[in-house]
Amino acid sequence: MGHINHAVYGWVTPAISYTAACLGALLALRSTRWALLTEGRTRRNWLAFASVSLGVGIWSMHFIAMLGFAVSGAEIRFNVPLTVLSLIIAIVVVGVGIFTVGYSAHPRGSLLAGGVATGLGVAAMHYLGMAAMRLPGTISYDHVTVGASVAIAIFAATAALWAALNIQGTAAVLAAAPVMGVAVCAMHYTGMAAVSVHLNGSNDSPSGVVALQFVFPLAVGLGTYVFSSALAFAVAPSKEGPQQSVFLGPAAPLKPRYPAAARR
Repeated sequence: MGHINHAVYGWVTPAISYTAACLGALLALRSTRWALLTEGRTRRNWLAFASVSLGVGIWSMHFIAMLGFAVSGAEIRFNVPLTVLSLIIAIVVVGVGIFTVGYSAHPRGSLLAGGVATGLGVAAMHYLGMAAMRLPGTISYDHVTVGASVAIAIFAATAALWAALNIQGTAAVLAAAPVMGVAVCAMHYTGMAAVSVHLNGSNDSPSGVVALQFVFPLAVGLGTYVFSSALAFAVAPSKEGPQQSVFLGPAAPLKPRYPAAARR
């Protein structure tokens, strides 16, 4: 059995991955708040923005953390198509949960359904990303710990959607995002605690690319997304009334679907 190290670079990868999770949660919470204050195409666009923000944030947290993952005596590579597919899965399934909450007339039921869908999407992204890992051996999982990680993912997702529906004001969102970052990281490292690796003794290099080859495109992609996010919020419609938004189009009258969401 290979010895597993989850942080070969010390605190660097956990800290950066946590920051990515917080940023994704912050953008998603803020975007969902704007969505609930609008109608029509503007609502749809903000919900889509929230879905991409949370999906990208969770996937970035996972992959940055995996940069610090190592197994003694084994070279680790990643299958590129599966790694990209895990990102797409994260965005799509998280989007199902966010749109469920954004358009349902029954907040409590939609919160539960959306939380389950989003949590399962987070778990699917994590384990699909793990399936993309290639090394000279086999990876096995402790089923109880896997179940715990899925439960944490569902709890974290439900809490995120609850926060989007109930937390008002910039300061409250800034306080909620780090808490959500902790929940996302807890799911990841709980899932990683379920992993055991059995090496087969082969010296052949596995197929795929090494994790560090993803660093440059990941950095460029995240940098571009953060810039686009800043632009989107800079032209966001005001709560005072309908305005023209360059990024999202003309805003409809701000009529929140949920009474609790009427104030920021």
